Amino acid sequence: MTRRDGIGDPWGRRTPYAPGEAWPVRVDSHLADGLEPSDVERWVPSAAVLHSNGDGLDIAVAGGEIVGVRGQARDRVNHGRLDPKDLFGWQANASPDRLRTPLVRRGGVLVEATWDEAMDLIVSRTKELLEEQGPGALGFHTSGQLFAEEYYTLAAVVRGGLGCHHLDGNTRLCTSTAAAALKETFGCDGQPSSYTDIDHADTIALFGHNMAETQTVLWTRVLDRLAGPSPPVLLCVDPRETPVSRAATLHLAPRPGTNVALMNGLLHEIVEHGWVDQDFVERCTVGYDELVATVADYPPERAAEICGLDASEIREAARLLGTAKRLLCTVLQGFYQSHQATAASVQVNNLVLVRGMLGKPGAGVLQMNGQPTAENTRECGADGDLTGFRNWANDAHVAELARLWNVEQKQIPHYGPPTHLMQILRYAENGTLRMLWVSATNPAVSLPELHRIRSILSQQRLFLVVQDAFRTETAELADVVLPAAMWGEKTGTFTNADRTVHLSEKAIDPPGQARSDLDIFLDYARRMDLRDQDAEPFPSWHDAESAFEAWKRASAGRPCDYRGLSYRKLRAHNGIQWPCNDEHPEGTERLYTDGKFFAQPDYCESYGRDLVTGAPTEPMEYRAMNPEGKAMLRSAGYFPPHEEPGEQFPYFLINGRTIYQFHTRTKTARAPQLEAAAPEVWLEVSEADAGSAGLVEGDLAEVRTARGSVLARVRVGGIRQGVLFLPFHYGYWDLDQPADKDGDRAANELTFTDWDPVSKQPLFKTAAAALHKVEATPEPPRLPVPSPVEEQVVTSGAGR
Repeated sequence: MTRRDGIGDPWGRRTPYAPGEAWPVRVDSHLADGLEPSDVERWVPSAAVLHSNGDGLDIAVAGGEIVGVRGQARDRVNHGRLDPKDLFGWQANASPDRLRTPLVRRGGVLVEATWDEAMDLIVSRTKELLEEQGPGALGFHTSGQLFAEEYYTLAAVVRGGLGCHHLDGNTRLCTSTAAAALKETFGCDGQPSSYTDIDHADTIALFGHNMAETQTVLWTRVLDRLAGPSPPVLLCVDPRETPVSRAATLHLAPRPGTNVALMNGLLHEIVEHGWVDQDFVERCTVGYDELVATVADYPPERAAEICGLDASEIREAARLLGTAKRLLCTVLQGFYQSHQATAASVQVNNLVLVRGMLGKPGAGVLQMNGQPTAENTRECGADGDLTGFRNWANDAHVAELARLWNVEQKQIPHYGPPTHLMQILRYAENGTLRMLWVSATNPAVSLPELHRIRSILSQQRLFLVVQDAFRTETAELADVVLPAAMWGEKTGTFTNADRTVHLSEKAIDPPGQARSDLDIFLDYARRMDLRDQDAEPFPSWHDAESAFEAWKRASAGRPCDYRGLSYRKLRAHNGIQWPCNDEHPEGTERLYTDGKFFAQPDYCESYGRDLVTGAPTEPMEYRAMNPEGKAMLRSAGYFPPHEEPGEQFPYFLINGRTIYQFHTRTKTARAPQLEAAAPEVWLEVSEADAGSAGLVEGDLAEVRTARGSVLARVRVGGIRQGVLFLPFHYGYWDLDQPADKDGDRAANELTFTDWDPVSKQPLFKTAAAALHKVEATPEPPRLPVPSPVEEQVVTSGAGR
């Protein structure tokens, strides 16, 4: 095992390898100070929970406590490697401010209560609202960090038990566009490619994806290819300078909100130069002629003018993409949270399809996730999707699920599109939704236009339930707070971005009276006396393993088929990709290897939407357009963002992530090493813009939009001129300080209420902002700085 400085050396030492070779093993570990491996009483298998990569790891237990972690050498995802959040994040479990008992609001103050008191309040309010208004008065907002068993149970309780339409995950904020883009192209969610494609690719293109900080171990895999013989060419599309851009063969830094124009310009060149696999396009796709007609309007000169690039840059990028023999594309928040999110992400799929780069080693697309179990939220139906990747607009699919749950078909609401999170909040704002149950997420920091969100969540007429491990900013506004067990304190499965399923075993007991989210949902169902058509308790399962077996039945015959998996099988060999069934007993590395897709009209998960308006495609229209269920080339023209810089607000403001923090820091702020590495919000400003504003490194600056302002220390350089960047993780207060309701740290004080018409994902990357100096720096700033390893990346880039 290798102990290393996971903060100053986030990617670790290089283990170079050649294309087609197996990625070498490197086992990372970290134990509590003073402990040696011999002090560990037992190692409990699990996987990473603070990002979407799914790194296989073992939890070290001694004295009834988690005391460290080590990577699993045989895991297909990480081959033993761990990232900074893997190495240190487990310390949050033992944080002294864990919630240990339920809280209820009395006299305006949260006070301790029993489970019976807390659940009685929730159940009585639920029944009152069902009697007064029906299930439309209820709303549920969950996470991307629970287990599949918990999501499936929540979906069954809400949709099958209560008949409620208002259920969505916080995956709506980070990766609903990934799901939407896959549905638009392939008729169904589910990642076509595998992380192992990095081992074979000769060209890797990252579109709005700072892999070095969001999927750190996956980036380590790329670095090892770059350090080996025949390294891949790297294309980076990002308005910021990042470790990815510094390693890239070519870095494109487009103006925010112009991704569709850029992609159309690239596709124009690929068509123009004949870099199209015509046989694959004719055999496997529909929509090519319309795509060609659309991109004909985006020659490099026009695309460059829109994007603020040189036409030569677009031509060179297209050449790299068009001449690749094994092209792998990845996409993340730079596309998902920006203007025309789904339209832009679909164009990346189009790029892969017209090049015929699908279903073979080193070729494909990874529409990435942001959270560790975002895939489970979607496949289990705990967001806007119907359980098992079924189609809301297909009555036969709804009837199938009703039979599975043994409830009447009309009990499962399907009279229209499921309610997305931003619409749920609008219903709460206008008073039609009167109860909101939030589990394992912190919308009072993560949602856009936070002053509006606070006003909604703090309404007296809204009964707010928060289920979490800590008193978050959202919990402070709640009427009832339920203490939840964390990772390592419960058993369940979770699936990462490339469909790899891991089993996470319970290592220790949760503190005090905290319960697993599964137990809380089942307890609620029992207290509500939910029943199926035979008057039997619903749901019928009672613990994690029985819930998993029930989920397997729900997934049977669908693209996300789990029938070949079991706890016993995962204990023997953890980390298996779905679909796993009789046809694929060891799992499936890549989808669509035979040129067949999940897009047949009677089978597909979605009939799609118009990429510009979001209007749904009618079933008959879909059948006429794609009767054979081929992959779909969907085109879209560019139009400007709804908010652009002007005289009063001359900058674009974008927000994003840093390697050392996760989501709203609920866990990572309680890990001393991670908190010390990035303790405060900062503002990234280009050298030119800093000079114009009279700013130097470490000065305190105010960023203002039409919604509010944030104060942050300045970090100069590394971003496109005219663009400002704030990390979004930071809430209103530090752990040891009281809440500041005005807030001057949270980036989402500044973002606006707008979302993509297709995926309904909020837009965090096109706000117009102003910049002002507040005070000069009194001392060197406490900001993350490039490490020696990061500097090493600069010199190891390939294809220069």
